[in-house]
Amino acid sequence: MSRDIEISTATSGEVAVIRISGDVTAMTGGAIDNAYQTASKDGIKKFLLQFGQDTYINSGGIAVLIGIASRSVKQGQVFHIAGLSDHFKKIFTMMGLTKYMKIFPSEEAALAGF
Repeated sequence: MSRDIEISTATSGEVAVIRISGDVTAMTGGAIDNAYQTASKDGIKKFLLQFGQDTYINSGGIAVLIGIASRSVKQGQVFHIAGLSDHFKKIFTMMGLTKYMKIFPSEEAALAGF
């Protein structure tokens, strides 16, 4: 059973923090993309994707994140990720997302890593 995605966006200094919980799929990934595009229009160059403990990501959701990563490189933006389970850390590494998005153990560590 699919759970709705919940997205909230805040800024921490020069960083847009996009907090995500629920199921990240091709159908729900548009909400993440919209949050990213809105912050990009505001001139933000540093992003943190903070995943909640209950977040599930399928291949369609990973495709959405790959699209965001691709655009962010072209725009000179930096992405950090926090809150991933060990399982999704492995998947992100296997899919090559860690070449474009650095993974941190916590939101605090990710923010300090900028």
